[in-house]
Amino acid sequence: MAGKAGGMGKGKRYPREVYENELLRLQGELVRMQEWVRVSGARVVVLFEGRDAAGKGGAIKRVTEYLNPRSCRVVALPTPTERERTQWYFQRYVDHLPAAGEIVLLDRSWYNRAGVERVMGFCTPQEYQRFLLQCPIFENLLVDDGILLRKYWFSVSAPEQSRRFRERLDNPLKRWKLSPMDLESITRWDDYSRARDDMLAHTDTATAPWLIVEAEDKRRARLNMIAHLLASVPWEPVEPRTLELPDRPKGGGYTRPPRELEHAVPDHAGALLEGL
Repeated sequence: MAGKAGGMGKGKRYPREVYENELLRLQGELVRMQEWVRVSGARVVVLFEGRDAAGKGGAIKRVTEYLNPRSCRVVALPTPTERERTQWYFQRYVDHLPAAGEIVLLDRSWYNRAGVERVMGFCTPQEYQRFLLQCPIFENLLVDDGILLRKYWFSVSAPEQSRRFRERLDNPLKRWKLSPMDLESITRWDDYSRARDDMLAHTDTATAPWLIVEAEDKRRARLNMIAHLLASVPWEPVEPRTLELPDRPKGGGYTRPPRELEHAVPDHAGALLEGL
């Protein structure tokens, strides 16, 4: 987990132009990596964990922006059902593991048990201890079977988290991101800190290490996380498939029915131009 972010000092946001140029380059590399995953039959699982409002969702969005959704899935499981509560804890996550040629991004994962479930009392002490014992074994099994597992923890300070919560509260377009559980995390900051430390102590293994993303600056965090993912997966460029556009055949007598018979979408865009 060692590693220190260098460069700019605290409080100075990463330059937008540098960020956007490098992000686009990295996203191009992600597309190339996905093609290698498809051709090689690799299986990739990427976990996104961290504090509420640490920027996990934004990072996932940038990772997937240009990837083929048919072979790259984002999994964000809801609260377990009553039936799922009676299953082996890892069982419902197993259903979402990738097949050959697939990438799965977990927006929160089985580590819910080590975080929110422990802090909020949603699991028993016995269930929590069992998780700490079984989790490294479970992850060892995944890696031993050939799955490329990466676990990223997005770290953010208490003041920055509060600032982001306030921004969401004041922005109607982002208010849906706030939940009562998020607000509860403010008063339980120390409890979540202890839970994080215990989680890392038990599950930061040589087989499946935790990778800490300093996320005080979202732009820097996204670049660092994507660059690390690209560097850690042993992919190599794959010769792209040769595709050629065929000549369009001459019309065979087809005539489109009159547009008046169709239910057209109103021209809202055109209405905006009226009077300009």
